[in-house]
Amino acid sequence: MGVISVSIIMDSENHTPLTLTEQQAKANFHHLVMDIVWFAVAFPATSRFLSVYAIRLDASPTVLGLLSALPALVAMLTSALARRWRVRYADTSRAVSLPGLGFRLVFLLPVFTPLMPSDWQPLWLVVAVTVPALAQGISSVLFLVLMREAVGPSKVTALLSRRSMMFNITLAVSTLGLGFWLEQVTFPANYQIMFLAAFAVSLMSWWHVTRVRVLPSIDVPRYAQLHDTPPVRALRSPAMLQVGFVTVLAHLSFFMLAPVIPLWLVDGLGAGESYMSFFALAELGAAAVIAAYVHRLIRHFGSQTTIAVGLFGTALSAALLAGFPSLIVALPAGALSGASWTLAAVSLFGYFNDNTPDDSVTRYTTVYNQVAMLAMFIGPLLGSQLAGTSLDLTAVLGIGMVLRLLASGLVQADVAGRVVRRAGRSRQQTVFQEVE
Repeated sequence: MGVISVSIIMDSENHTPLTLTEQQAKANFHHLVMDIVWFAVAFPATSRFLSVYAIRLDASPTVLGLLSALPALVAMLTSALARRWRVRYADTSRAVSLPGLGFRLVFLLPVFTPLMPSDWQPLWLVVAVTVPALAQGISSVLFLVLMREAVGPSKVTALLSRRSMMFNITLAVSTLGLGFWLEQVTFPANYQIMFLAAFAVSLMSWWHVTRVRVLPSIDVPRYAQLHDTPPVRALRSPAMLQVGFVTVLAHLSFFMLAPVIPLWLVDGLGAGESYMSFFALAELGAAAVIAAYVHRLIRHFGSQTTIAVGLFGTALSAALLAGFPSLIVALPAGALSGASWTLAAVSLFGYFNDNTPDDSVTRYTTVYNQVAMLAMFIGPLLGSQLAGTSLDLTAVLGIGMVLRLLASGLVQADVAGRVVRRAGRSRQQTVFQEVE
């Protein structure tokens, strides 16, 4: 049986190197791909149709913004507990199991919406997606760590590309089927049955996650105490500062329009569940195609350039939606958005992964996750507040387009890198002067 350096660690007692076998690494790769396939079957229930459900319940733009923003805020706060949760378990696979199950309640809780008083139903949807975010914060951090430990840092980008491709293909098919279902069955039973089925399917995804096997990580207190290693302050790392800046720009600019586009399509252009399925199909089909080539593009152009190109593509998508208010034109705009964001998102994690030391994965991943969640909280709130003003939705889309263009330019110009490097040179000069 071959052995590869997938997750080299040290045995805490004997200080001898341990490695995952090649067979186990391949099995982990398979389970992590199948996890996303099953999750993609369930995901449209919340990602594509939850906002439409809220609109059918006469939810205000503020409520639509909270549906996207509040779970991100809660997840950001609880992600700070990920390291404490992790050290309670022997390995990351066991640590992620319970939070992963708790996160999947996001598919079950909306089932109870029709049981609430009619005036409370939109607010219940906010509660239904926010409560599972308590577990999502811990789960999302540990799952990113789990992927790195399961296949090794060198294979993470390839795994993300494969997961992204399979996710978008499965999500497109599922969205199309669910859209047809929702228009054939009486409201609100159609949504109740959809959410219940999504929860059942999500448990298959969770089962595959529990099948991933990794070795105990070096990023735990016992190892740190054994070697008297001081804790790493991730935010003081120049590389992490650059990653954080790019992460904020990408997520803030993209998710600002998350509550605006469904409102624009449904209320502004009269789209129904069936059309939303075709819109998602265009978006996800293009995302699946680009996902197959992201790994090669990153290797050829570099992750920072591909992030900038992806953000530029999302700006062009917003320009199409704002400049040509038509359901027909919205389909290619959706395709461009899906492909562009997939390129940016996968490249962004690859950029983060390249700047993360092996002995502080959990700490760095926690910071990365918190920064992304903070941007995902602010972005939708900003978009929904603008949509709730006297501004026309076309103008809000235009503002989102400008923000995305600005983000693309700043990333490509490496503004954060220049500032960090200049600050580093200033500190060095100060130290030299003090020595003299």
